[in-house]
Amino acid sequence: MKILITICGRGGSKGIPGKNVKEVNGLPLIGYSIKTARAFQKKYDAIVTLSTDDEQIKSIGASLGLKTEYTRPTALATDTSGKLGVIKDVLFYEEKINQVRFDYLLDLDITSPLRTIDDLSSALDLLMANEKAINIFSVNPANRNPYFNMVQENKEGFYELVKKQDGNVLTRQAAPKVYDMNASFYFYKRSFFDNSTYTGAITDRSLIYQVPHICFDLDHSIDYEFLSFLMKEDKLDFWI
Repeated sequence: MKILITICGRGGSKGIPGKNVKEVNGLPLIGYSIKTARAFQKKYDAIVTLSTDDEQIKSIGASLGLKTEYTRPTALATDTSGKLGVIKDVLFYEEKINQVRFDYLLDLDITSPLRTIDDLSSALDLLMANEKAINIFSVNPANRNPYFNMVQENKEGFYELVKKQDGNVLTRQAAPKVYDMNASFYFYKRSFFDNSTYTGAITDRSLIYQVPHICFDLDHSIDYEFLSFLMKEDKLDFWI
């Protein structure tokens, strides 16, 4: 079984400037994903690669043991560039230079590092066990539910539930289960990238892996502060 692990990060973050290399508890943020990737690589004899347009990210990656000759094309390093195109480009590059077709691809998001090797192995097992599934991604139970306490504006200018079903949902517990994508990791079968109809990770053949511990991505400065606090104060009940 051949697995490619991708770590993708561009320069020029606006929400948290320089967040991919910003230190968290003494280690650049990208370092946590590199550490996890290396551990998973040893377990499954995988190949790890870095996709970035930024020389600082590339340099810090190299200092942490992840060297690459690949540079992300400018067209894939804009604010509007989708992640899937980024992954496909580095996948095809690695297949060409390694003369191999991978069976699975694991993408680790730099800005959502709270995952474990057990999480990754369990998710891969779920995907391998389902012949029809094409990919799997990490989630947490959602704090808000579109069937119960999320509203949107209707065409009359009033507000209504985002999702409706027969009968009123009177409690959050009675509402259908929904999940937040925490962006921590995504597994894809290689055939996913041969299907031109897939434009994102959510497909008609996707599975989810519910992370059994705290896991969130860094979109805002307060998210970074929260993560820093958890790590510095040793508040996590698992190892990353």
